[in-house]
Order: sequence, then structure tokens, then C-alpha cells
Amino acid sequence: MTNDKEKRLKELNRMQYEVTQNNGTEPPFQNEFWDHKEEGIYVDIISGKPLFSSLDKFDAHCGWPSFTKPLEDEEVAEKVDKSHGMVRTEVRSKTADSHLGHVFPDGPGPNGLRYCINSAALKFIPKDDLEKEGYGDLKHLFD
Repeated sequence: MTNDKEKRLKELNRMQYEVTQNNGTEPPFQNEFWDHKEEGIYVDIISGKPLFSSLDKFDAHCGWPSFTKPLEDEEVAEKVDKSHGMVRTEVRSKTADSHLGHVFPDGPGPNGLRYCINSAALKFIPKDDLEKEGYGDLKHLFD
């Protein structure tokens, strides 16, 4: 992963690097996926690991893509974040150790969680491209 990660880091734009590597936050309502409605999955921009599904995406009116849950809990790590004078729960990708965003206890659904994720940390794979992009095992989500 180290060589792959180094290669992928060099391919990131400034915002993607700032968010994923320096725990940055992109501007609300001015990012690629905040209002994105196409069916598919969102993967870690660095590792390519599947993180979230459009089926779990909802409009939280916060300006960032929001999800009720990750695709697989094993790929998302939570960490206490005491920056900016508050205590929050940071969300990171386990494989690439990239900053993704934060999770808050104010979401809809049975778990009541809102995963507020930076678009800059994600790559979207449309459901019709899952097989072609190597995520064919997740096609069943959209049947």
C-alpha cells in the first residue's frame, strides 16, 4: 500500500490533499457530492476501498454529503477530535488513514447517526460502472 499510497497522494489536487492528509474541511455547498443523487458507491480517494452507498445518503442541509452508515464498519475508524474548541468524533478510512469527516448523533434512521463526509476524500463509482471499476461484488446493493 505504501507505494500505491504515495503515487495516489501525488495525484490529489490541493483540496483533496488538505482534507485527507491534513484533516482539512472543504467549504459547505461548494463541493462535488453535497447534492449528488446518482446511485452508486463512494470509495476512499486514496485506497479505493468502498466506504458509503448512495442508498444511505441523505440531505442533512449541512452542505456536505451525509450518510446514515458506512458500507462496512471495518473500513471506517472513529477518533476523538478536540480541535477548534469542541469535541467531535472524527471519521478516518482505516486502510489509507485518510481524514474523511465527522460523525454526529443527529441523523435519521434507526442508528441516529450522520456521517458528514468531505467530497474531497471520496471518489464516486456509478452503479452501472461497478463491475467495470472492480466493485462488481457490490452490484447486489442496487438490485
